[in-house]
Amino acid sequence: MSFKQSFSWWCFIHRPDIQGDAAKLLRGAKAIGYDGVDLAPTEILEQTKEHGLEIASYVGHASLTDGLNRRENHQRITEEILRNIELAKKYGIPNLVCFSGNRAGLDDERGAENTAEGLRKVAKAAEEAGVMLVIELLNSKVDHRDYQCDRTAWGVKVCQMVDSPAVKLLYDIYHMQIMEGDIIRTIRDNIQWIGHIHTAGNPGRNDMDETQELYYPAIARAIKETGYQRWVGHEFIPKGNDTFAALRRAYEQFLV
Repeated sequence: MSFKQSFSWWCFIHRPDIQGDAAKLLRGAKAIGYDGVDLAPTEILEQTKEHGLEIASYVGHASLTDGLNRRENHQRITEEILRNIELAKKYGIPNLVCFSGNRAGLDDERGAENTAEGLRKVAKAAEEAGVMLVIELLNSKVDHRDYQCDRTAWGVKVCQMVDSPAVKLLYDIYHMQIMEGDIIRTIRDNIQWIGHIHTAGNPGRNDMDETQELYYPAIARAIKETGYQRWVGHEFIPKGNDTFAALRRAYEQFLV
């Protein structure tokens, strides 16, 4: 058994050749071979299941910039995560995506402590529900200025402090290529802390083709060799006009 492949809803639903047609996108992705959808909105959860696809991930709580690294947010985020754990149980969603929030002057040590404290409040409920809370690694250089969970080591430290099998990282290859590079070694060294993976080409967050600096066939093989069996979600913006051709190329690079 190897990992499953999904695609991020927001990247593809508004493309010119899809024009918001959920059934068309779901049907086409299923025909290619995709197993699921990442970050599916609430209104299409039932439809996704009807098309034979899983919901690979769902947003765990609101506000990417105002997140778990501040104690004043913990009550709100706890309530939101607990509510979404119930939704995850209903739809069989394995991953809820969580966010550190921006630094806004907060030092990394205190930010990690606060984030871990917030996750400990909900970790037991996630364990009992069989749901993974995945803290997303994002770049703070290009797309998400000042975001705190912008290095693998910081994210791993948070997971270690929480000490729960239900809390891991969403390792986004595009974002971490921008921040630290050394993708294959980092995945190999930290696979025990990775609960979900996202892809995209860099620079530009576009197709994983010969115009960008990452060689995804080798990355795909390295992921498989670790024994990873969860989800790889493709989260890129196609440059061409054929959405399904782009989705197929991404899918085929990960058939290892």
